[in-house]
Amino acid sequence: MARVVHFEIQAANPDRAIEFYSNLFDWKFQKFPGNTPYWLISTGSPEEPGIDGGLLPRNGSLPAEGAAVNCYVCTVQVSSVDESVKKATERGGMNVVPKMAIPGVGWLAYCKDPEGNIFGVMQPDTSAA
Repeated sequence: MARVVHFEIQAANPDRAIEFYSNLFDWKFQKFPGNTPYWLISTGSPEEPGIDGGLLPRNGSLPAEGAAVNCYVCTVQVSSVDESVKKATERGGMNVVPKMAIPGVGWLAYCKDPEGNIFGVMQPDTSAA
């Protein structure tokens, strides 16, 4: 079975995106060696479930507002959807799909980062465990 092992975030302003995700999720960014403008993203301890990724300059224009999503959307597990949405909007992001219940799974919301990328935040339903 094929598994997702890496994700990438495209950004018109990589420094702004690094600051946004560092502050929102406590992700760590490290510039890739050499002249290539690419940053490796560590999303947590290697002993925990999850994947790491990369960030690179966007090669093209920002997605048009209201356009259909044309990408894979990554969802990040958080302890509180409400707090994560609040932090995202305080840091220049937007809540684009309000918090909704996913029965037997948890709570889900979708946000947009300051670079126009959509991502999900998921709070697990601990009573279903």
